[in-house]
Amino acid sequence: MLQFAADLSLLYTELPFLDRFEAAARGGFEAVEFQFPYAHDAEVIAARARAAGVSIVLHNLPAGDWEAGERGIACLPNRVDAFRDGVAQGIACASVLGVTQLNCLAGIVPDGVDIDEAWRTLRDNLLWAAPRLAANGMRLLLEPVNGSDNPRFLVQRIAQAIELLDVIAQPNVLLLYDTYHMQRMEGELTSTIGKLLPRIGHLHLADHPGRHEPGSGEINFAFLLAQIDRLGYAGWIGCAYHPLTTTASSLRWLRGTGHEKAPPANEEIVS
Repeated sequence: MLQFAADLSLLYTELPFLDRFEAAARGGFEAVEFQFPYAHDAEVIAARARAAGVSIVLHNLPAGDWEAGERGIACLPNRVDAFRDGVAQGIACASVLGVTQLNCLAGIVPDGVDIDEAWRTLRDNLLWAAPRLAANGMRLLLEPVNGSDNPRFLVQRIAQAIELLDVIAQPNVLLLYDTYHMQRMEGELTSTIGKLLPRIGHLHLADHPGRHEPGSGEINFAFLLAQIDRLGYAGWIGCAYHPLTTTASSLRWLRGTGHEKAPPANEEIVS
């Protein structure tokens, strides 16, 4: 049966971050994820998750100055020390939260930075980070991100990510596959996931266009999720979308996926 996690950076945003854990549990989720935990004390986050009865399955490594437009620093030649400090910070936080997968955002290549140097920097940073995560029982994920929303993002296509993972050749370095980003970049979701399933450590789902909930756009999620289930995918699927209206109403699509705790179609969730 497929397992769905609520992305608390995108869902339940009408609530303060620490109140979203209980809301996710009321929405039928047994697991959550989020982009960044670093603005809060990890012990406080862990306590909220325990009180709500949800597991935390994923968060990102520190990704630079998000408000200023940075989307990761792993490819930036002048930020290697900051990246390595962020790996230590991410591992420490994940250890408190019980998280065993950390996602790495490669970053946007600034003007004036040679693209080959950016690739070398990313490779070397991942090679440095992988054994440190492995020593803590953690996996390192690499997420391709579409270049339409994020121009000059270094890793935009699956083939680029797989080529890099082949060079790194560490068993705890895997792919984070996001349906919104990949539908926007290259399509062929079902066949690509089928071919790459052993390389995928985590899935994100959101429809295209708009990055809203399944059923809002062009992706046939009933077919896609049935195929993922048939293939035997045993990892988590993060619901990483922006609800069209409220989080409560955006959860209707979960009925029929095997997510039996999802609220029935005629029941409104109090967020």
